[in-house]
Amino acid sequence: MQPFPHLDAAILPIARSNVDTDQIIPARYLQKPRSDDFGQFLFRDLRFDKEGKENPDFLLNKQAYRQARIVVAQENFGCGSSREHAVWALHDYGFRAMIAPSFGDIFFSNALKNGLLPVVLPAPVTARLLEMAQAKPGIRLIVDLPAQTVTAPDGVVHRFDIDAFSKKCLVEGLNEIDYTLQKADQITAFEQHHTTAYP
Repeated sequence: MQPFPHLDAAILPIARSNVDTDQIIPARYLQKPRSDDFGQFLFRDLRFDKEGKENPDFLLNKQAYRQARIVVAQENFGCGSSREHAVWALHDYGFRAMIAPSFGDIFFSNALKNGLLPVVLPAPVTARLLEMAQAKPGIRLIVDLPAQTVTAPDGVVHRFDIDAFSKKCLVEGLNEIDYTLQKADQITAFEQHHTTAYP
C-alpha cells in the first residue's frame, strides 16, 4: 500500500445518507479479478447512462470534482452488503480518505485494510464541510493522519480517533501481511524457543 501521512486534496460532497455499497459499485462487477482497475466501476450506474455516456448531473462528472480525493458524506456511508469491491473502487479511482458521521461497519474495516482512511466526525461538522464544498466546488481540506486532524477549508481543525494498529499500517503503507513480515525475526525466535522448550 502507499504510505498515507498527509493529504491535501479537493472534496467530493455527497450530501446523502445511507449510500450503500451497491451504489458505490454495482453487483455485476463483483466477479472481476482484483488486478482490474475497479475505479472505472465506481458509482457506475450513477456516473453513466445505459449507453455508457456520462451523466452530466452526477458530481464526479463535473470538472471541479474530477480530481477530488476526499469524500465527505452524510450518515452511514458504505452501508449494505459487505463487498470489499466498494473500497477497491474508491481507492482505484484515487480517493484516499472519507469523512462522515458514521460508516457501515464492515465497509469501515475494509477501508482501513485497503489504504483508505475513514474519518468519523460529528454530523454538524460534516454538514458544514458539505456546505463549503457545495458553495465552492473544488475546495480543499487537509487530513493529517499522524496528528489525527482534519483542517477544514475555513481553517478550523477537527480531531478524529483511529486505533493505533490501523494508523501505523496506513502511515507506513503496510497491509496485514507486511506488518506480520516485520515481525519475522520475533516469530522465528518464538518458534525456535517453543520447539526447544516443548520438543
